[in-house]
Amino acid sequence: MNSTARLQALSVFLKSQRAKISPESFGFPAGTRRRTPGLRREEVAQLAGVSTTWYTWLEQGRDIQASPSVLDCVAGALKMNADERKYLYSLAIEDGSAAYAPESQTLRISPSLQKIITGLEHCPVIVSDRMCNIVGWNQAACHVFLDFDRIPPEERNMIRLLFSRREFRRLAVNWEQFASGFLSMFRSYYGRYVSDEWYERFLGEMTEAYPEFRSMWEHGQVSYAPEVHLEFRHAKAGKMVYELTSLSVSGQDDLRLSIYTPAPDTPTESKLRRLMEEEIFS
Repeated sequence: MNSTARLQALSVFLKSQRAKISPESFGFPAGTRRRTPGLRREEVAQLAGVSTTWYTWLEQGRDIQASPSVLDCVAGALKMNADERKYLYSLAIEDGSAAYAPESQTLRISPSLQKIITGLEHCPVIVSDRMCNIVGWNQAACHVFLDFDRIPPEERNMIRLLFSRREFRRLAVNWEQFASGFLSMFRSYYGRYVSDEWYERFLGEMTEAYPEFRSMWEHGQVSYAPEVHLEFRHAKAGKMVYELTSLSVSGQDDLRLSIYTPAPDTPTESKLRRLMEEEIFS
């Protein structure tokens, strides 16, 4: 178990959550001597009912004992939602970090799952693994996003593509919300598999290559199943509006389906149908 990586991730997460909380929301004076935004450590400790020293050590990533009940108090003080609490426990309690499979493991989509993906004919579907590598898709996804068949397998990482490919930036009107949704999902995996050194390498590469990634990652958003409303400006179809639903696939591979459902009361589905029909007859 790589405890150093786990505790460092815990430290970064707690700091980011503390920075989001307005002191005034708990009745603390805003003051002019606050060097950083959000609550002070001693204020979090007071709200959680723990000593300032203990909370400071927790936030510093020291290897100390933290019971679920005390973590509940810390989570409450920092106004964490259910996903953020789950992420906190996975980092603060060593046994909460799941074992991980080797990077070289070949993931295969079962015939039944493939039938589901194909059957969602006019809903773009992307299947990704715990590293957000794209391991499956349907034809609708190729028409709306990219022809993933033309992208080398080693480059089919959804997070990397979101920041590196102009097609995604031009497509999504609310690109930051689009990217944040996937980053929040990626962070949920990171919390479970923080002992896997692949994540540290990947985060280092992305942070160095894309300043926007650094700022969005440091924001600390986490969601195990983000639901996002997305507006696209497709080069051929024009405005398309989708609701993103993320579903986990039961099993050991941590596969996830990202399903883009055409928003009701919009011509999105009919536009996609025309796109797909034009290719058939072209």
